[in-house]
Amino acid sequence: MPPYEALYGRRCRTPVCWGGLGQKEVGSKAAVIDLTEKLQLVKARMKAAQDRQKSYADKRRKPIEFEVGDQVLLKVSPWKGVIRFRKRGKLSPRFIGPFRIMARVGKVAYRLDLPDELSGIHLTFHVSHLRKCLADDVAYVPLNDIEVDEKLNYIEEPVAIVDTKEKQLRNKTIRQVKVQWKHRKGSEATWEAEERKETTLPAFV
Repeated sequence: MPPYEALYGRRCRTPVCWGGLGQKEVGSKAAVIDLTEKLQLVKARMKAAQDRQKSYADKRRKPIEFEVGDQVLLKVSPWKGVIRFRKRGKLSPRFIGPFRIMARVGKVAYRLDLPDELSGIHLTFHVSHLRKCLADDVAYVPLNDIEVDEKLNYIEEPVAIVDTKEKQLRNKTIRQVKVQWKHRKGSEATWEAEERKETTLPAFV
């Protein structure tokens, strides 16, 4: 017994074949033609609705294209397993570079001119991993400034403590310090617990 029949107590029927499974009678020819026309109408209206919604979405989108010779920034996320960054601000994306585009590969990929330090990485990247370089020092981390430890973790160096505050929890109050990091600018300073200063901020103990 089919699962549908066991659950509902009857055989499954469709608009195209209203009779039971194995039955020859499926209604009159006029009924079959009428059902077929209605199905085609439903499909046409669904297609029109999908095309309309797609046109609304496409108005807010534009294809990302670069020219050979352009300077672009490389998103850090494709480097997972090579360089693992520590925590970062939610609204502070990280890029490295800039790198020059050597050639276009297909419609959505580009080959970059990477330095010898990155010889182990494939030179071709999808366009979603690239950003046009606008010569803004805040937008990216220069490759020469990247330092990693023996476990390939990104090393960040604290520069100064710019502020302090007390945060009230349910059962206790903790003191926090606002730390400015070497490779973070302005609003990218982070709040750290003062009690962990010896481990995270040994230079300010």
